[in-house]
Amino acid sequence: MDMSTSMSMSMSMDMSSTATATAAASTSTGSSMDMSGMSMGGDSCKISMLWNWNTIDACFLASSWHITSSGMFAGSCIGVILLTMSLEFLRRTVKEYDRYLVRKHTSVPVAAMPTSSKDSDSKDAITSSAPLNPGARNSVGFRPTIFEQAIRALLHMVQFAVAYFIMLLAMYFNGYIIICIFIGAYIGAFIFHWEYIDGGRGATSASQEPTVCCA
Repeated sequence: MDMSTSMSMSMSMDMSSTATATAAASTSTGSSMDMSGMSMGGDSCKISMLWNWNTIDACFLASSWHITSSGMFAGSCIGVILLTMSLEFLRRTVKEYDRYLVRKHTSVPVAAMPTSSKDSDSKDAITSSAPLNPGARNSVGFRPTIFEQAIRALLHMVQFAVAYFIMLLAMYFNGYIIICIFIGAYIGAFIFHWEYIDGGRGATSASQEPTVCCA
């Protein structure tokens, strides 16, 4: 074999290797580009990590939550609204339960006023139900019992779980779902946080917990 034949064969092999590497790189690039519109197995779920308005074939949380019709997507939107409203309901429930515990544990005992000597001729003794210290109700602290704390922890856990499910739904960047989350937050706050506002304390539901992140 002469020198020219050897060089031509070497060049041919190098070109073949380069073409193979280029094809492999192209395939890898194409695969990575396809990941932006992820296809989940045979269900053909459309999952995008960018803002989108997907309806049919959109999937949320699991492949079993696969939107196959407009009616199913409408039902999903209603479900998201109700889920967000339930979070506002749980927030109000936690607050009302704590208020109940405060009323239960900080009730002030009453004291009977002594009967005056000037009224000794009266048939009935005069008593008073005035509290010992009118300001004690707001200043005395307490520690919940283990059962009461278990209920408080359970309510917190459920609230925490619902908030994270809502956060996971928002991470699909579906415009319709995010709008439904906003609608549910508005309706839930309107219904469950319509309460008496104490002007002296200056604290309301909105100022205490303005967001739903991490419950």
